[in-house]
Amino acid sequence: MYRLVQIFCFVVLLQYSTVAQELNATVTLQTNKVDNQVDPKTFVQLQSQLKDFLNQRKWTSDAFSNEEKIDCNFYITIESMVSLGVYEAKLSIVSNRPVYNSAYTTPLLNMQDANFTFKYQLSQPIEFNENRVQGADPLAANLTATLAYYIYVILGLDYDSYSLQGGKPYFNKALNIVNNAPEGSGITGWKSYDGQRNRYLLIDNFTQSGFDKLHSVLYSYYREGLDQLVEKPAVAKAAILNSLMSMQELLEASSNTMAVPILMQGKVTEIIGIFGNADKSMKKQLITTLSAIDITNINKYKEKLE
Repeated sequence: MYRLVQIFCFVVLLQYSTVAQELNATVTLQTNKVDNQVDPKTFVQLQSQLKDFLNQRKWTSDAFSNEEKIDCNFYITIESMVSLGVYEAKLSIVSNRPVYNSAYTTPLLNMQDANFTFKYQLSQPIEFNENRVQGADPLAANLTATLAYYIYVILGLDYDSYSLQGGKPYFNKALNIVNNAPEGSGITGWKSYDGQRNRYLLIDNFTQSGFDKLHSVLYSYYREGLDQLVEKPAVAKAAILNSLMSMQELLEASSNTMAVPILMQGKVTEIIGIFGNADKSMKKQLITTLSAIDITNINKYKEKLE
């Protein structure tokens, strides 16, 4: 009987381990601008609920071990309280990916969303339903819809970086959120006309056929490039350079390529480290390409690589 109990417990633990959630997410709230207007317990509870929402929900049908979980961080800066329980905020999202045969982790997504308005009050449930994204209260639903959108973007990028077009199902889920996003006073970021950088344009880049090359870029840069640097450095550098040149082609083909500057965020130190000992011809081509896709940091590249 004791042996049967042991077997049963093992099976239960095995089943639990194979459905482990995908994320190792942290949530940080910066609330000093409204602290004197809000019960401190409100943000303590919100932070705890959001962390549970991100880490305890099952976002895919795949099994993730603890070592495979995706490290990501969400930073919410509350700018103002526009009415009772309704906040204007900025959301920063950072996601990292481990590099094969290395202790190094590479930034996969590093961006800020300045159009984050939501409603939250003490004891408010944190709910999200893909089939009813707008929820009963648009401002409350905008909180979870926005976070879910970025989770699916992170998953799409992560899967694409390991398998060619592997992220497509998750980019499509993010597109579904955009197509059914909450609508109401103060809610922005979901429409193509909501500024030059918005959620609509970003996911449009990853789901429209005209931008298919983006998926090859991700696979080439990470799987064929970074993951091969230790064993095949010359091949890896060539793959990374080719992926950067493909980004340049995308930018030249369309002025609506929001994804390229976002993918280049946080890459300066990484690229300089990779190509520091490259030959002159490769560095020359690299500088030409970076002048097109990361002009903000071109002086840093030139200082170290020319």
